[in-house]
Amino acid sequence: MPQFELANFAPQMVWLCIAFAILFFGIVMPTLPKLGRVVQARADKVTGDIDSAAKAKADADRIEADYAAGIASAQESARATLDAARGSAAAALDAKLAQSKAALGARAEAADKALGAARAKAMGEIERVAADAATQIVEKLTGTRPDADTATGAARAALA
Repeated sequence: MPQFELANFAPQMVWLCIAFAILFFGIVMPTLPKLGRVVQARADKVTGDIDSAAKAKADADRIEADYAAGIASAQESARATLDAARGSAAAALDAKLAQSKAALGARAEAADKALGAARAKAMGEIERVAADAATQIVEKLTGTRPDADTATGAARAALA
């Protein structure tokens, strides 16, 4: 193999260095700046995308916080409205109950008066019937009719 002979080694090394220099300075050197610009552009785009994503996340977090605050405010407002409605309903119910209680009290008092009058009238009738019955019984047993005041007093004493 000619490439491994020592006599051919030095010229092959020179041609290797020349070929390397041509390839390095002719191909690699012009393309390195272009490659660097592409890599830098990609890095800048990734950094920009990360920054815009961070801004979008911050905006989304702010919107979420505003939404949560709005929900909490609406819930508090609804609770306050509900409590006010419950309070007014309870007050209206209490007023109606007081009115009904007063009306029932008046009706009960009127009924008690009517019952007392009916009881007094019934007791008067019972006394009269008892006095008449006692007068007739005494008259049948003794043959003499007692006076009305004595019969009424005896009936009243027996009923009491």
